[in-house]
Amino acid sequence: MKNNAIMTHLKGRILDVYNENLLVNGTTIKWFSDLKVILSEFFGVEIAHYLIFDVDSFRPLRENYAYAINMPTIKWEDIEAFFVEKNFTETLFWNSENDMNKLVKILLKDQDDKPIGLLVMDSTLKWKEFSETENIEDFVCTISKLVKIVRQSIRLVQQENQYRHLFSVTKTFNSTLDSGEILNGTLFAINNAFPQIDPTLILSNDQDRKTSIPYKLFDYTSERPATVDAYVSGEITTEIEEDLKVRLINVPIKGKQGIYGILQLSVPTDYIFSTRQKEFATSLAETTGNALENAKLYIQSHKLVSDLQLINETSHTLNTNISLDEMLVFLRNQLIKSFMPEQICFVMEKDEYKIIGASNDYFHTDEGQLYIQHVANHFNKVKEPLFIADFNRLTKLKYGYRSLIAVPLKEQNTITGFSIVLHKEPYYFSFDAFKLMQSLIQHSSLAISNSALRNKLQEMVNRDHLTNLFARNYLDKYVESSMKVDDRGVFVLIDIDDFKQVNDQYGHQIGDEILKQIASIIEKKVGDKGIGARWGGEELALYYAQMPLEEGIKNCSQLLVTIPLETNPSVTVSIGISSWKQGDQIDYRDLFHQTDIALYKAKNKGKNQLSVMEVSQLS
Repeated sequence: MKNNAIMTHLKGRILDVYNENLLVNGTTIKWFSDLKVILSEFFGVEIAHYLIFDVDSFRPLRENYAYAINMPTIKWEDIEAFFVEKNFTETLFWNSENDMNKLVKILLKDQDDKPIGLLVMDSTLKWKEFSETENIEDFVCTISKLVKIVRQSIRLVQQENQYRHLFSVTKTFNSTLDSGEILNGTLFAINNAFPQIDPTLILSNDQDRKTSIPYKLFDYTSERPATVDAYVSGEITTEIEEDLKVRLINVPIKGKQGIYGILQLSVPTDYIFSTRQKEFATSLAETTGNALENAKLYIQSHKLVSDLQLINETSHTLNTNISLDEMLVFLRNQLIKSFMPEQICFVMEKDEYKIIGASNDYFHTDEGQLYIQHVANHFNKVKEPLFIADFNRLTKLKYGYRSLIAVPLKEQNTITGFSIVLHKEPYYFSFDAFKLMQSLIQHSSLAISNSALRNKLQEMVNRDHLTNLFARNYLDKYVESSMKVDDRGVFVLIDIDDFKQVNDQYGHQIGDEILKQIASIIEKKVGDKGIGARWGGEELALYYAQMPLEEGIKNCSQLLVTIPLETNPSVTVSIGISSWKQGDQIDYRDLFHQTDIALYKAKNKGKNQLSVMEVSQLS
């Protein structure tokens, strides 16, 4: 009867513990402090600890996030055998005074007979007497119900706080498409929910982001296996970092379309990541993933429009009637505007790779040549574009520019050259940038090929097919243009003496060879001072821009000597010369006419002669 009265009183006091405690912010501290008072009053217990059961382990109740002293985490599998068909056991331990004491471990279970906690206290005589009565089962059941109710209340409070955090974060995420704000909100929510946890963001590099929030780029080659596993599988993983003596918990940042990184949580090695914490971290990471995904899709939609405008603008400009050099300068400016590289190079291939003028001077250096050679070797093996996030991973040497994109210029599936962009920072160019540059260069390749073809066709029109000197039409336009922009010039007509006799005696084939020999002599003589042209038949022409008449006469006098010596069979020529200067009231037709008169006079003087016609001599 006495024991029944004690039990009734004890149950009433335990019920008061719950009724008198308001579980503020999910804390479990106050209720257990009151329970310890009850244990002391009824059983004379001086030392008591409560261990929460979570994830197959009993971990000490924490006060202010510090673990209970002298009470380690206990694995359920290590003590399960002691509770076969009973709810409590006693174990021996040595205290600080080196005396042997007994500890009572009382297993608390739910209605499904599964562990929910462990009450550990020192063994006393009163407890010994009470534990041998029939009320012990009722006592353990009452404590278990208290713990269950407390656990449920705590879970509700913690879930409310977590959902409040998630709601706040989600509200923030839904009001912004700024990835920096999203990442900042994620770290803020983690720090609020778990102040004792150190979070790190490890993000994939498949999207452009400009943020001051600290984060690491995910790299398959250097990340820990558990981190890679979490990124690939989409499941939470953990591992022990022995050097730092911490446990790393990897929570995937998942959206509906993919995984965008890892939220890595660093905790002490004996930390138990509870089910509720796991649920919150998973929900937060998924909310972050969805927000990043929405931001990415929004940015991509706008960027897609911008990219299409860029490609359309580039294609339109390149397909206008501009020169190849102008095309490459325009394309270089488009690449700078879109990708902001630090170095750009255009290489065209004929018999060998040649750097085009629109390229940066850096590619003429030894280090710049290394990049060109690497890209050239790549395109010799495969025809696909090249994307290197960190060039220094390919070599033991350390080079200044680590990010590289190279895209081939093609003509009918044949590589005719390539473009390279470089940046010093690794992982500077996103994969989206790589795809855009690939599209841009591919669209430009056709325009560049068409320009090269136009140049080739125009060259064929501009040149005489036999002598390779310029054609008459080209000479007309060249002289007309010179008389508009230059200060002076000298025009020369050359006629091969007795050319009909050469054809009659040696044949037209030899006659053609004579024309080609004289054309070669003229080209060497003119150099870069002017142009040579075939005027018609056996008549050839020279034009020197910005040359005084006296110098033109000197050059032509040398031709009179050189041509008989360097032709086979040897022939002579007659030469007519005329000049103009600013202020003369003549046009290019007048210049041609007066030169033709000078040539006629040279012929009449006996051939192998030179005659000059002054403007003042014109009637």
